[in-house]
Amino acid sequence: MAFGIKKSFFGRLQEKIEDVIFMRPEIDEEMLDDLEEVLITSDIGMETTNKIIEQLRSDIKSLRISNADGVKAQIKKIVEDLIDKKEAHQISNKTPLVLLMIGVNGVGKTTSIAKMTYKFQKQGKSVLIAAADTFRAAASEQLEVWGDRLGVNIIKHQEGADPSAVIFDAIQSAKAKNIDVLICDTAGRLQTKKNLMTELEKMYKVIEREYPQAKRETLLVLDAATGKNAVSQAKEFGQIADITGIVLTKLDGTAKGGIVITISDEYNMPVKYIGVGEGMEDLKEFDPKEFAESLFES
Repeated sequence: MAFGIKKSFFGRLQEKIEDVIFMRPEIDEEMLDDLEEVLITSDIGMETTNKIIEQLRSDIKSLRISNADGVKAQIKKIVEDLIDKKEAHQISNKTPLVLLMIGVNGVGKTTSIAKMTYKFQKQGKSVLIAAADTFRAAASEQLEVWGDRLGVNIIKHQEGADPSAVIFDAIQSAKAKNIDVLICDTAGRLQTKKNLMTELEKMYKVIEREYPQAKRETLLVLDAATGKNAVSQAKEFGQIADITGIVLTKLDGTAKGGIVITISDEYNMPVKYIGVGEGMEDLKEFDPKEFAESLFES
């Protein structure tokens, strides 16, 4: 199975689609209506679902699709086209690189930072972590545990300190030690959107002033298991931050992968990584074609 995801991962969506198209003697509007219902109940938004169904309806006519296998193959192609953001799925290879990680508590931000650190290390790159989520109790301690395991230094201040000050110190350290990748754990308090926007703007200004040679990316970490709630978070964060990509966690234990399609289409956010397990190797680079294949793999 692509990405190392369990075979049962997309089983529910796949089975529902196959039940609709393979149990019918002919391709008709009733089949399309049933497909629409399946997609909507699989965490694919109404707008995106309508787009898929309308494109499928048009393709059935123009391509003269007359059997269930043809319908299934065409849905897969339509989905792939919707989620494929080309090179935007790839993390920049340019160094130095600064990654700002945002996301609400509990989505797997800390473990994603650890897995990304491990991935960069496997590529031969040096990594430094900035514990700039200074308002979450024990955030820096959790990062220190991972830092010790991975042999990576953590730049931190006391709890409640100015996050931008942590970023400033981390940048000075990264420059002094010629670090390739600086990963910054930042806050994600959506209930205080105005404060969060101000906080992020300060961080951006510090990076631009102190580290203009660095490539910067802002990655939003979302928990796939929360389904439509993750989609709402993408919308909210997209209004206050210049998000360059998504890290989607916990895809190994959920059938809610439809949110990838919605986020990619409706909010134009490329997925960079997906988490498919607890191990350090279980953070996979996102590939639209493989993902679409996983949706409809038999």
